[in-house]
Amino acid sequence: MGGAATSTLPSADSNSESNMLWFYTDDAPGLKISPTVVLIMTLCFIAFVAALHIFGKIYRAKARAEL
Repeated sequence: MGGAATSTLPSADSNSESNMLWFYTDDAPGLKISPTVVLIMTLCFIAFVAALHIFGKIYRAKARAEL
């Protein structure tokens, strides 16, 4: 029971369908946007959620002050 397990790692010359870079080629289906656009959209979403949070606190403070 002392056999060594062998594993094969994908080499650089393997076919292009088996590596992760295939998702970034022209053959991949779906929306093709650059990582920079994804970063900008993410930061805009975070800023929008933060603004909603701030506006909610202001609205709640004004509603409490009117009572």
